Amino acid sequence: MNIRALVYKTHKSLAWLAFSALLLWGLSGLLHPLMSAFGVQQAVFAPPRRALDMSQSLPLQDILRQAGIAQAQAVRVVVSTPANLLQVTTTQHEPRRYFALDDGHEIAEHDAAHAEFVARHYLGLQGPENKVSKVEWIDQFSNEYPSVNRLLPVYKVSFERPDQLTAWVYTETNSLAAVSDSRKAAMQTLFQWVHTWSFMPTSLEWPRVAVIGAWVGLLAGTGLGGLFMLLAIRRRVEPKRAKSWHRAGGWVLSVPLIALAGSGVYHLFQYAGTQSPPVLALQQPIPLEQLKFKLPPEWKSITQGLPVNGLSLVQSPQGELVIRLGLANTNTPEPLSANALRNARFDGITPTGPAVYLKADSGQVWAEGDRELAIGLALKHTGAPNEAILGTELVTRFGGLYDFRNKRLPVWRIDLGAPVNGSVFIDTNSGALVDITADSAKLERWSFSVLHKWNFLQAFGRNTQNIVVSVA
Repeated sequence: MNIRALVYKTHKSLAWLAFSALLLWGLSGLLHPLMSAFGVQQAVFAPPRRALDMSQSLPLQDILRQAGIAQAQAVRVVVSTPANLLQVTTTQHEPRRYFALDDGHEIAEHDAAHAEFVARHYLGLQGPENKVSKVEWIDQFSNEYPSVNRLLPVYKVSFERPDQLTAWVYTETNSLAAVSDSRKAAMQTLFQWVHTWSFMPTSLEWPRVAVIGAWVGLLAGTGLGGLFMLLAIRRRVEPKRAKSWHRAGGWVLSVPLIALAGSGVYHLFQYAGTQSPPVLALQQPIPLEQLKFKLPPEWKSITQGLPVNGLSLVQSPQGELVIRLGLANTNTPEPLSANALRNARFDGITPTGPAVYLKADSGQVWAEGDRELAIGLALKHTGAPNEAILGTELVTRFGGLYDFRNKRLPVWRIDLGAPVNGSVFIDTNSGALVDITADSAKLERWSFSVLHKWNFLQAFGRNTQNIVVSVA
């Protein structure tokens, strides 16, 4: 009886503080599903596509030698304007270089123009009437382009429109990193200021965490106290209507309230004090002197009957340079409607199929394949030994451990033991380390995905999830 009385007294005395927390974080949290459901989004899901025919190309080694490039972190053929071009990333944090395939001449300062081409493609804004006012190089996260977007450096492409439509483009993979307009920007700013208190300087990080943690933790505690009373206190007389409604509402909302507030506090403390730098890391400079096989004369015989739509150079676990020929995904239809696009963006659809590998020195088939390449890249990126490998999996859909923020599929998940103790996600198309999830962070990832964002409702559709979360 003493415990019941104490809980009842505490629950009642903290009601106004809990109510203020519910208003602040409940209403600001409501902005997130609203942005998801009604915010501006891309008009086209798949990256730019164009038939890839290298039979009339200058050999890639001739183009690279002519440009004086002996090492690079990424070399690939990309769909660009006015034609397919050879894209070379000499270092991850500098603009990429572009070369014509027919004669190898360099197209000077083309990275910004390529970003505009990619932005126009995804937003469906072709033609001179859709003017671009500015293209800016962005190499740091900000409130306008927060770290949740993961990709750096990017180009900010601003269109001359009343709604201030803006796209952020990551040119290394032809990815649309983010898109916004004046309405979404206002909602995002309000969400950041009220929900995460982004207005506070980094020097006050721990006071911010302490105040938010105590306030939202109080909300979770109030929910726990209410649930305790629902289970422990039995009314002998019928309560008044207001109390009856309060009790009924408690049965419906106490568990969601505890889940939302508790997972929010857990997320807050998990990432307190971190600056969230981009995890993505391209492969180490690859040995381009190994590129000796002249691909163009053999192109038609090698690719006969294969839907090749991508070409890149990657380094095998043994240090060999290999040519990766990416194949088109012919099994999955491209989403066209606004709702299908939204679902595809959050759930993920693999835009590419499997790959064929050729040895760069001889043109012979490199038989090991995608999985072995992913394992080798994971070990090279992390420095882990072979015996650390615990399991592998091809990831073709976004989920709790690897979600839509990473913006690339398919990737390989490599589970590693000591000294990494986590899951590494590898993009074999570029040789990049896309993400690392430490084992110690997996419970929080699950908590935030399931208890905070209610992703268990995705099976019923993104709209259903947004509606249920918003009503709750």
